[in-house]
Amino acid sequence: MSMISACGLDCSGCPAYLATIRDDQALREKTAQEWSALYRAQIEASQVNCLGCLSEGEVHFSHCEVCAVRACVQEKGFDNCAPCPDYACADLEEILSFAPDARANLERLRSQV
Repeated sequence: MSMISACGLDCSGCPAYLATIRDDQALREKTAQEWSALYRAQIEASQVNCLGCLSEGEVHFSHCEVCAVRACVQEKGFDNCAPCPDYACADLEEILSFAPDARANLERLRSQV
């Protein structure tokens, strides 16, 4: 079963989500290394914990707390960007430019609205 984030990413396949639900330290470490290189940032294994950006509680990847798309979706009361009349805004387009699967997920959801 997929768990679509605010921006359309499928959290159910995300290594941060998988590491969290499996309590898999090796996956946290591997993901931290990969994401540090990919995003040119220093990401520690201890930061690789997430139950989905829209989950209740405080177990989110650190970027979730500053994500403009997540904040907007929460403010508007949507589950994700698919039903938004401003789809696809500049903030969302920035994410979708490097996440084509997220765009496909949102387009699929938009077709069901």
